[in-house]
Amino acid sequence: MDAADITVKLILIGDSAVGKSSLLLRFAEGSFEPSLKPTICVDFKVKKMVVDGHTVQLAIWDTAGQERFRTLNPSYYRGTQGIVLVYDVTRKDTFTGLESWLNELEIYTTQSNAVKMLVGNKTDKPDREVERREGLQFAKKRSLLFIETSAKTEDGVQHAFEELVIKILQTPNLLDKSRKKQGVQLKESSQQDRSACTAYCPLS
Repeated sequence: MDAADITVKLILIGDSAVGKSSLLLRFAEGSFEPSLKPTICVDFKVKKMVVDGHTVQLAIWDTAGQERFRTLNPSYYRGTQGIVLVYDVTRKDTFTGLESWLNELEIYTTQSNAVKMLVGNKTDKPDREVERREGLQFAKKRSLLFIETSAKTEDGVQHAFEELVIKILQTPNLLDKSRKKQGVQLKESSQQDRSACTAYCPLS
């Protein structure tokens, strides 16, 4: 694969066991493991995409959600251009805990205009405790992108990362203005039909 023209740093945050690692594995490698072990400290993966003829390398950091590792997270926030804040739609406590994650971001992120996306994961499960409208309202109130996903079925996963990257490339001062173009195409997997995902809220 060609060398990257642009490098974008993303970070996944949220409570333990909300499916951050599964989302990353599904997006980066196209696979799903139902019994992934909890992340210890951080994990890291690289994914390349093509945006209007330019190769974009995504450096994606997956952080541990357990409280004992939270003190390590701030060092990974530095220079982050995109933040994926994940909760589990079947666990209300992971939704109510979002405020503390946002407060942490306010303190430690060095990019004040970093693009933030709220992701409600595990929509394949029947025992939902957080309705889509609740996630949408929360995202609108805090100016976050919003989408619901299932790492297991792949629903919304690719679309979430595509839209996040497009928004980053369109955000002033995050990247060179000449590279702020739309039209994302994945090199490593075929692009899904955007009309298939109805949960995305651009908030623009």
